[in-house]
Amino acid sequence: MSVSPLLHLIQHHPAEGPGEIALWAAARGVALQIYRADLGALPLASADPMILLGGPYAVHQPPPWLQREQAWLDSVLTQDAPVLAICMGAQLLATCLGAAVAPAAEKEGGWTPVQFAGGATMEVLQWHEDNFSLPSGAVLHAGSRACPHQYVTHGEKRIALQFHPEWNAQSVAELNAYFGAESPLPRLSKTNNDGLEPDTRRYRIVQDWLYQRLDNWRAHWT
Repeated sequence: MSVSPLLHLIQHHPAEGPGEIALWAAARGVALQIYRADLGALPLASADPMILLGGPYAVHQPPPWLQREQAWLDSVLTQDAPVLAICMGAQLLATCLGAAVAPAAEKEGGWTPVQFAGGATMEVLQWHEDNFSLPSGAVLHAGSRACPHQYVTHGEKRIALQFHPEWNAQSVAELNAYFGAESPLPRLSKTNNDGLEPDTRRYRIVQDWLYQRLDNWRAHWT
């Protein structure tokens, strides 16, 4: 019986944790190890699967620790590691693949519709000011009006998502508590027993989509 490799998750900000990814990993029996890159922690570069989360930093004007992470990611990619990257993480991956990252003409925040190549649409949570260009050899699967590159793959093991499918209601509550009025994310209109916004339909649709993507991605490293 084969043993799944450890899944490494790179976090960049105290309020931006793994969210639904941690719940998916627990449900699938996947061992998840979290590293705080902004505090200087990164795993050894290897062929193990890696997930890169977002953060409120500019890849085109990176702080020193993010420059070190980019060099680390370059090494990871040379070892053909599976990489799934979200928001700022997607911009970092795109940069390592030779694409450009620059300020967007229009910011995106809150629930935003993205359109997939087949014509379907899905409302997703976003909060970003920069966009990445399409890396050479990448395939575009979804975009939005303000950001044409929302979901990109580069081969079968590299995925770049500009939106945040990992954010659930708890994630949004934590982000709103940390950033206050700066946050464009949905606020509580009414609460359930947990004090969370009962916007269950949209969260469930995105959760189902995320779990399917993670299951498909996992098939390439187990």
